[in-house]
Amino acid sequence: MSIAITHVSRYNEHTMPELPEVETVRAGLQQFLVGQKILSVTTDWPKSFPNDPKLVRDKVVEATVLSVDRRGKALIIPLTSAYSLLIHLKMTGQLVYRPKKGKGFGGGHPNDSLVGSLPDSSTHVIIELTSGTLFFNDQRKFGWVRLEKSAGLYESDAFLQKLGPEPLSESYTFEQFKKAVNKRKNTSIKAAILDQTVVAGVGNIYADESLFAAGIHPATKAGEVSSIKLKKLFTALREIMQLSIKLGGSSDRNYVDAEGKKGSYLKFAKVFRREGKACPECDNTITKIRVAGRGTHVCPKCQPIAGE
Repeated sequence: MSIAITHVSRYNEHTMPELPEVETVRAGLQQFLVGQKILSVTTDWPKSFPNDPKLVRDKVVEATVLSVDRRGKALIIPLTSAYSLLIHLKMTGQLVYRPKKGKGFGGGHPNDSLVGSLPDSSTHVIIELTSGTLFFNDQRKFGWVRLEKSAGLYESDAFLQKLGPEPLSESYTFEQFKKAVNKRKNTSIKAAILDQTVVAGVGNIYADESLFAAGIHPATKAGEVSSIKLKKLFTALREIMQLSIKLGGSSDRNYVDAEGKKGSYLKFAKVFRREGKACPECDNTITKIRVAGRGTHVCPKCQPIAGE
């Protein structure tokens, strides 16, 4: 059996997957899982799979996968039993699909579990399907796979309830974005767009890149950003995420797609993890500061602090 999974180098700074990376994983799983029947589910860690065993036997085993969906940074797998598996990878989660024949898929935190023999010590949920096995690996055990009723899931689940609009939805408007940001007017603009109740799926990479594209200093108070700059930010956020999805996510560090190709977006990033290098727009040196509790990459010239 050949497994089309590329080994990805380790790195020290953990980056939680953002919308483009989770979308890359969703698309990969969609290719493999839809139409397969679940034969069994086993787990060795209740917090990774916090579900009633009887409900799992009744609603998961013998059910067939209908699709693989995404909401923000969460994956949702609806089943023919009218229940869904709701998955969050958190910091170190992985989903690795190993088929009985042909190429497989792996996405998640970069360690040897992506290419090694499974299950291993990080494997906490094993889902046997008719044509292969899906492994949920998680070194730090923060991620989870929950079973929920499909009907009304997006409205009833406490986690999904809190999520803001999908930034790439065709129905998402600048006015919605502006209204949500203005509710956080006393926080930094970076903190506002990292807030998952403001907009779903945005994390450190895309916050830094979109703020740079819009010419906004990340520490600027959200309420002090002009409507013109806010419109630039709204547009940049959507365009950069769409580009990243097209390029396979920021996966040169922690994701591989269904063909085993590493995402290439970070090769094109203009400020993220480029501290000490020349800004591609003005040649000024990119610096790394701390905003909203996160390492933040900024060009002091292109993104001046208000009043300077």
